[in-house]
Amino acid sequence: MDKNFAARRRRDLIIAAVLAGLAALAPLFVKDVYVQNILILTLMYAALSQSWNILSGYCGQISLGHALYFGIGAYTTELLFTKFGVLPWFGMVGGGVIAALIAMGLGYPFFRLRGHYFVIATIVIAEIGLLLFQNWEWAGAAMGITIPIRGDSWLKFQFLRTKLPYFYFALALCCLAWFVTWWLEDSKWGFWWRAVKDNPEAAESLGVVVFNSKMGAAAVSAFLVAIGGAFYAQFLAYIDPESVMGFQFSLLMALPAVLGGIGTLWGPVLGAAILIPMTELTRSYIGGSGRGVDLIVYGALIVAISLALPRGLVSLFSRAKPKGATR
Repeated sequence: MDKNFAARRRRDLIIAAVLAGLAALAPLFVKDVYVQNILILTLMYAALSQSWNILSGYCGQISLGHALYFGIGAYTTELLFTKFGVLPWFGMVGGGVIAALIAMGLGYPFFRLRGHYFVIATIVIAEIGLLLFQNWEWAGAAMGITIPIRGDSWLKFQFLRTKLPYFYFALALCCLAWFVTWWLEDSKWGFWWRAVKDNPEAAESLGVVVFNSKMGAAAVSAFLVAIGGAFYAQFLAYIDPESVMGFQFSLLMALPAVLGGIGTLWGPVLGAAILIPMTELTRSYIGGSGRGVDLIVYGALIVAISLALPRGLVSLFSRAKPKGATR
């Protein structure tokens, strides 16, 4: 391994550990429930965007249908809990496995598509999933599912009096998604994905099994997104198809990575740290007029940042690097 590359990876790991430690101390200073809620959502979307980035950033398969996996994680967890009494912890894992299997099943026909055809296919299948759940009576249909609350419990992952457990779980999920990406980045899978993204034909001529590489990226990405969906369902204590499978979730997973730097290790985290608080604050302070002023301001800021920094916010912290660099 190149010494500079190895040193850079160690530095990234140290920086991540320091940032995670500082984030863990945030609740000691942040007592306002509203601000805590913003922090939880920021960490959750950082994890989701990092997961989306594995398939769409590193492997180059742009998906705008990841809300499907998010919803599958949420519904699997809550259906198992409300119908059969299965603890949410097992439901999270089960939802992740189901989402990964569905991602691979959908990948079998979809990964034969390229470019905008693949993007359109992901949107369509996510909308089909939304319609199915809206009409599935056993799963609550459009009325959704209300999760019964029986007091604070780590076992059932329910908390009424404080948001801190949700904060620390969101932080752990964010760290997990980041670490998985960091580890995969230097694995053979990471090199395969970047090769497939840059030139699938050239990668295949060098022995990379392009189809299997895409399937692996889809499975990992969907699994982590489904865990996020399960967490979100427990956090809200209520879900319906639109609240966990709406198209806005697919966009909010993609935008932080695009804004921060798609196909980079720190891009999704940096993008989420800017985008999610901006979303919540504009909605709270200038969204009450009902005229969409918050969306105009929010959209204008995104456009301005994208035009000023086409390679994402991470380009502010990186030196000039050769084409194809991932940091």
